Amino acid sequence: MSENTVVEARRASTTTSAAGAVDPKRWLALAIIALAQLMVVLDATVVNIAMPSAQHALNISDADRQWIITAYTLAFGGLLLFGGRVADYLGRKRAFLIGLIGFAGASALGGAAINSGMLFAARGLQGAFGALLAPAALSLLTVTFTATRERARAFGVFGAISGGGAAIGLISGGLLTEYLNWRWCLFVNIPVAIIAFVAALPIVRESKADGNTKYDVGGAVLSTAGLVSLVYGFTQAATHGWGSGSTLLFLGLAVVLLVAFVVLETRVENPLVPMRVIVDRNRGASYLTSILLGSGMLGMFLFMTYYLQTTLHYSALRTGVAYLPFSGGIILAATVTAQLLPRFGPRVLMTTGATLATAAMFWLTRLDLHSSYVGVILPAFVVMSIGMGLVFVPMSNTALDRVANHDAGVASALVNTSQQVGGSLGTALLNTIFTTAVASYIVSHGVSGANAANAAIHGYNVAFLVSALLMAGSAVVAFTFIRKTRSTSDAPVVAHVSA
Repeated sequence: MSENTVVEARRASTTTSAAGAVDPKRWLALAIIALAQLMVVLDATVVNIAMPSAQHALNISDADRQWIITAYTLAFGGLLLFGGRVADYLGRKRAFLIGLIGFAGASALGGAAINSGMLFAARGLQGAFGALLAPAALSLLTVTFTATRERARAFGVFGAISGGGAAIGLISGGLLTEYLNWRWCLFVNIPVAIIAFVAALPIVRESKADGNTKYDVGGAVLSTAGLVSLVYGFTQAATHGWGSGSTLLFLGLAVVLLVAFVVLETRVENPLVPMRVIVDRNRGASYLTSILLGSGMLGMFLFMTYYLQTTLHYSALRTGVAYLPFSGGIILAATVTAQLLPRFGPRVLMTTGATLATAAMFWLTRLDLHSSYVGVILPAFVVMSIGMGLVFVPMSNTALDRVANHDAGVASALVNTSQQVGGSLGTALLNTIFTTAVASYIVSHGVSGANAANAAIHGYNVAFLVSALLMAGSAVVAFTFIRKTRSTSDAPVVAHVSA
């Protein structure tokens, strides 16, 4: 559901393009790149609103429905760093064009899905091509805009698209689902991608990185396979229990693969994730905070969407509108936080923001069959959005704390990667907790119609409680490990907006 807008300008010096020459078509290139970015960001939220309709149409079980989200976020987050390397070495324009066509094809496949497996596979392909498209777009902006002031304006536009695109996706998802069909939440990407592709051919310039261009394919395979195995283990727990052989098998395999990934990254010449980037106290804490917040926030989106549509009987469009205060609050809070950061430092802002988000999530555990949107849900959305806005800006800055120039791109991208991975794991884990809580409630109270509705409420409340605990963990991490250093306080304020 987000895109990191932090990119170190000095990466431009590693390209073979004529970085010093002013591109006369640079503003047209910005419009094309922004359109592609809007498609990627929009897709993270547009499908959320359509999930109940898609689940019903394709007979997807409650245990498996989380794959509609996690197939995308896992592929996107797991392959984002590798996609950035591919774009740098293959050619950023070429990677951008391949990403557009691949994203359109995957969207067509998902829109035409006749069963759950086809939809999940399409969402995974969307994430994979998005992981190629997004970093290519960022790099193209870096090499297209060489003047400092123009580059700042370009990234301001890019950041606005990244933040506002989530809100556009919520409304678009509601409109498309309600007045056309949930499938159009995927089909809509096809004309957008084609327009961007055709426009990019004569306008966007090609550029490549030189020097060491070796790929860490092993790292990409091990990390992605480990995360998929972990999520599948959570899914198995939802249907077979935590102690079942299949659950333990996949969870154990995930541990082996992820440990092997860490070992490999310490030994390869050109690692996907240089360990020197994440072992720093401030940077490591910012990535861990991002994982925990991503877990709690994306899990909230999943269950709140179902609560609004299946319990309160909101239409898809009304559900999208209901989320707008949340998206708007994050953008406004992030804007204010950028001004507060030099004065208060990252530790105070991140701890305060994570604490507010935790309190809002605890507030949502009060939901019942007839909770008021204005009295219960809206206050939680407002407080949570303020908290998230307070966290995202300093979190992005600490991710670059004392980082070497050649690691700036990796350090920046890791914030987005960690949030996507956290969202994948959190969604899968919380969905398993939800289904387990619902099943336990029905066993205890019987299978009457009234008990089924109450069981769902019980499941939501338990899931929101665990989400609150995850967010509380992020507050503890920020307070315990984040420290204000000279490099952090003096660093340029940059925005990482997510909604």
